[in-house]
Amino acid sequence: MVRPTYAEIDLSAIAANTRAFAELIAPSELCAVVKADAYGHGDVPVATTALDAGATWLAVALVEEAVRLREAGIDAPILLLSEPLPEDVAEIVEWEITPTAYSQRFIEALASAGSKLAVHLKVDTGMHRVGAAPRALADLVAAMRRAGNLDLGGVWTHFPVADQDPEFTRRQIEEFDKAVSGLEVPLAHLANTAGAVLFPEARRSLCRIGLGLYGLHPCDETRERISLRPAMRLVTQVTSVRRLEAGARPSYGRVRPLPGESTVVTAPVGYADGYSRGLSPGGQVLIGERRHPLAGTVTMDQIMVDVGDEDVEIGDEVVLMGAQGSEEITAYEWANLMGTITYEVVCSVGPRVPRRYVT
Repeated sequence: MVRPTYAEIDLSAIAANTRAFAELIAPSELCAVVKADAYGHGDVPVATTALDAGATWLAVALVEEAVRLREAGIDAPILLLSEPLPEDVAEIVEWEITPTAYSQRFIEALASAGSKLAVHLKVDTGMHRVGAAPRALADLVAAMRRAGNLDLGGVWTHFPVADQDPEFTRRQIEEFDKAVSGLEVPLAHLANTAGAVLFPEARRSLCRIGLGLYGLHPCDETRERISLRPAMRLVTQVTSVRRLEAGARPSYGRVRPLPGESTVVTAPVGYADGYSRGLSPGGQVLIGERRHPLAGTVTMDQIMVDVGDEDVEIGDEVVLMGAQGSEEITAYEWANLMGTITYEVVCSVGPRVPRRYVT
């Protein structure tokens, strides 16, 4: 490895989180959401680990994500969370992917394939992103029955504010139950991570666990009900050390003067790797089990860190996210500084950052 920057993924944490959720939601089954390269953690290693720890389903956003899992030898059921293009139906059939449908157009495309398929219908109960209106569900079921080769494998919905608005989420549950009333539904699934933890009544056939699988909580309330271990640690090394005078202004824009004479070190990671410029005004890293502030703006490939009068050498470990000794920098801290959410933080760690897996 030439550049000493990597994301350390703790698969034992993934396994522990999977087991914790499986125990919490039982007898519901656990569907591990591994879209977006398992939220930046690596889809095949995470999927394999989650299945070994008790997950029975996987979920992805894109056909190509499902194909990659199949090519790796994973034969568990894989749910496609959104309708793809009609021309992708052939791959859905070939790789035995479970499609989600919510439009007559896509049901017709699935029917034209001629192959037997179990389809999950998605009903929109308030997210208003994708999904069929509750009143349209019966027509979609009828279209599937007319096709002859399509079976109703399940019906599901998604919660946009299970971590924020209990009243709205309970209305969604009621709306869902009305929509499926009278239907013979083999599998029903409503709950995401927050829904599975906070709304036991939403734990139906499956619970789709995404963020929690990676050891991150969607809100403070879930912390009180389930213990999770973060799985990602982002690490690099010191590659340059220099002593600068008071008032020096490191990095692009020369935005911030050093308050006094100080040692400034450079580490080879930047916004091209997912270490956002949004961390520039308040970001810190760990070196020698102590926090140190960034010195100036994050650049594309490198950051500069003000270590004061600490004795720091080239090759010393720099922890950007995760623990070093008793200190820890969390994804929540990054999210607060960047004005975003932890989902985006971990998903943003780019492909040029190698993943190292530990157990």
